[in-house]
Amino acid sequence: MELKGSPENLLTDEELVAAIVRNRNAELFGQIYDRYAQRVYNKCRGFARSEAEAEDLTQDVFLHLFLKLPTFKGASRFSTWVYSLTYNFCVNYVNRDKQRKMSDKAVRDTEIEEEELLEEIDEQEFMQMQAEKLAIALQQIDAADRALLLLKYQDGLSIKELQESMELGESAIKMRLKRARAKVMDEYRKIT
Repeated sequence: MELKGSPENLLTDEELVAAIVRNRNAELFGQIYDRYAQRVYNKCRGFARSEAEAEDLTQDVFLHLFLKLPTFKGASRFSTWVYSLTYNFCVNYVNRDKQRKMSDKAVRDTEIEEEELLEEIDEQEFMQMQAEKLAIALQQIDAADRALLLLKYQDGLSIKELQESMELGESAIKMRLKRARAKVMDEYRKIT
């Protein structure tokens, strides 16, 4: 049993991960859990239909995280890696029963239509929405879109960090952000 003042509690995330991987120490992993549980839960809540489902999803993410710790190489911050793993796990969870396949032509046609629509969206207008109405509008869109917007605007992740998290290119991230903003704007306009 470790005391709160023990040296392990003073380790950086990266040092802690190295110690956990070296020893497969579940007690040390508890420190990672304590540091990230609320953040992971918040992300899972964006994908889940209830608090109980979000709690279950959070536990599943941490089990997956424990198993994947040896793959953390330090190329990005540990927190970014955790967000990436959480996001990808949650997206897979939401989509596992929805196998969506779109043809290249359908994707191109949709992108052209959405690009024209998105030209009228002003990011400043998006940022100035009233918080209460925005929260309602956010609940009306797809969980993956909601999570992406929260990662960008609530958690302040940069495009580069989103690229790492979602394992997508810059243009794909920007397009997804534009699409998600457009959906929120549409829902927001319905509320006002």
